[in-house]
Amino acid sequence: VDHKQIGVMYMVSSLGFFLVGGIEALLMRLQLALPENRLLSPEAYDQLFTLHGTTMVFLVTVPMLIGLGTYLVPLMIGARDMVFPRLNALGFWLFLFGGFLLYFSILAGNAPDMGWFSYAPLSEKPYSSLQGVDYWALGLFSIGVGTLSTGINLLVTVATLRAPGMTLRRLPLFAWMTAVNSFLIVFALPALNAAVVMLLIDRNLHARFFAADAGGSPILWQHFFWSFGHPEVYIMVLPAFGIISEVIPVFSRKPIFGYGFVAASTVAIALLSFGVWAHHMFAVGLGHAVDIFFAAGSALIAVP
Repeated sequence: VDHKQIGVMYMVSSLGFFLVGGIEALLMRLQLALPENRLLSPEAYDQLFTLHGTTMVFLVTVPMLIGLGTYLVPLMIGARDMVFPRLNALGFWLFLFGGFLLYFSILAGNAPDMGWFSYAPLSEKPYSSLQGVDYWALGLFSIGVGTLSTGINLLVTVATLRAPGMTLRRLPLFAWMTAVNSFLIVFALPALNAAVVMLLIDRNLHARFFAADAGGSPILWQHFFWSFGHPEVYIMVLPAFGIISEVIPVFSRKPIFGYGFVAASTVAIALLSFGVWAHHMFAVGLGHAVDIFFAAGSALIAVP
């Protein structure tokens, strides 16, 4: 349950998945290198495309940055460990189990092949009848619960375990960004977790959340997925901004310029990120008023 050990485990695991995702990308590029290439069948290409996207987003970028936060944040704020050490361990093992579950789909006979965004109705039973989608959804649910538990842990750790005298205005920027990042995880990931559970219920218990022919809405899946998926962009980039904000001042031997602006803009990005998701859906036909609202939100978030 030592936070440094778990941080290293996160980073080593994400590096392993990074190598797998890189091999998948290489195979796709080899297929695309020549016209009329027969290296991969269309089915194998779709499976690699799905596995690569899911791997790079959920099993590489996010856990790598979470691992850095788990390792460094308690050291930066003067805490002995995370506030919930056992929850910290549980979050890691759920993430790793989810990754193994995703790749077990290959051994089970069919990897998911509907794209990493799993748009309905393609991900519904009539169009993806084999079990790959179910393994994808179960794996993502496990990863989502693990990531959510780590996000709660980091947020509460920064809020409650700072050393005496370390006010928020003195918090290192990497810790600031990790805390804001954890806020995003806590409020964005439940949408994805709910969506994959609904998809599993659709596929295995004959509900019709996303099946248009039975009164469901395929567009509902897109709303759920992107209301998670766009804050996810900032979940992947804010800790990286925090790394830059720590490294440059150290090597230039000067305190960072505009500390308050950097911290405040991070908070503004987090809040605005919940109002831009439908810019992934401009071709859906939501109407001019909706499109204008989300276009304005997308332009506004560029400011902070």
